[in-house]
Amino acid sequence: MPDIDLATPDLATPELEPTGARPVPASRPGTSHTPTIDQDDPGTAGTGRTDATGSPSSVPLLRIEGLGVSFLERGGIGRTRVLDCIELTVRPGEIVGIVGETGSGKTTLARAVAGLTPADRGQVRLDGQDILGLRTRARRRFRRGGAIQFVFQYPLRSLDPELTIGASIAEGMAIAGVGSRSERAERVAGALTLVGLDPAVAQRRPAQISGGQRQRASIARAVVADPRLLLCDEPVSALDASNRNHILILLDELRRRLSVGIVVISHDLSSLAGIADRVVVLYRGRVVEDGPIADVFAAPRHPYTALLIASAPDIHGRNRQAAAALRPAPAPGIPDPTTTTTTTTAATATTASTAAAGPAPGPRPDARDVGGCVFAHRCPFATVDCDTAPPRVEAPGRPAGSWISACHHDRTWRARLPTAAAGTAAATAAAGTAAADTSAVRKETSL
Repeated sequence: MPDIDLATPDLATPELEPTGARPVPASRPGTSHTPTIDQDDPGTAGTGRTDATGSPSSVPLLRIEGLGVSFLERGGIGRTRVLDCIELTVRPGEIVGIVGETGSGKTTLARAVAGLTPADRGQVRLDGQDILGLRTRARRRFRRGGAIQFVFQYPLRSLDPELTIGASIAEGMAIAGVGSRSERAERVAGALTLVGLDPAVAQRRPAQISGGQRQRASIARAVVADPRLLLCDEPVSALDASNRNHILILLDELRRRLSVGIVVISHDLSSLAGIADRVVVLYRGRVVEDGPIADVFAAPRHPYTALLIASAPDIHGRNRQAAAALRPAPAPGIPDPTTTTTTTTAATATTASTAAAGPAPGPRPDARDVGGCVFAHRCPFATVDCDTAPPRVEAPGRPAGSWISACHHDRTWRARLPTAAAGTAAATAAAGTAAADTSAVRKETSL
């Protein structure tokens, strides 16, 4: 997959092509349990989960409110907070990307939604039903209904090596007592065809097919139950570049043809840039930004989002100076091996530019457990205000809830950036058009 050069604040990033612009492949070879997909107008067929234009419906499919998860600490004394006050919405036919560094709570969030990790508080509603409130038989019935399905990172581990691909795909239906053996075999063949595999693959075992085919088989196992929501945890990280492209395109086609909501957890920002509608940025268990992916990548409103984007791998090294400007200066007298002279220069410029305005902003003590901003201890723009919980700030001129950030200095931190960051932005702006072109070419690639 070609690298997409993601920018720091004020740096133009590739324009994302509307996913509905591509032709829809042949319709799903379904059985009576699945909606009929109209090839000419997939948005109006079947369950009506999308509107007449094929765009995601405005009615939420998944709504998460105030979700909190904590784990018991070693020794059984105290608990470690992993997720705190998570707010998230996914609409039918929408792909939402979840990004953040390792340990930010991305996988825990997906597992909590699927019911694999118990939540301490909050609500998770699917089609208006609070699934966290389900107990015993009702929860078991909901799980067997297959409304939420998980696509795991490593298909070789998630598929039983002793079972054939067909048996693995049909296993959930057999446990739930769905249909006869012949009916399940027909649905398995339909699911394999839907994900671009020959139905004959059903007779093979996972070790007898390639990595890309195994991931397609894992997706077939998920969609065979006609789910409402797919949770994909790093679905392409174990694949090579070619197979990664095909799997991403497949997910994009499935959400439009089946109107299924998809949550994709990923470390690869360029992968999400090609398919996602919205991106949610997690840091230490809290949502720091949530908005349209093109807007967030072009002009991030939270300093952590800007740092995350600027730190994306770039073989040309164009973003190194910009990333350094978003990191705090090392403590006096303590050399920082991870930074360069550029970092020190940028930090000095930041301090000089703000000295006239009063006490210099800079990292605050870690306030995670006392309700403060979780990023304040790393943020060069933090002030005493950041010792309290940041508000959910709406983007000016946007519909309510469409683009929010959790930052006290949402509208002012950009002005504190040193001039070095602006120079880096100018040097990399020309790469944006070329990256956009490569993204568009990738999205036009056939399955």
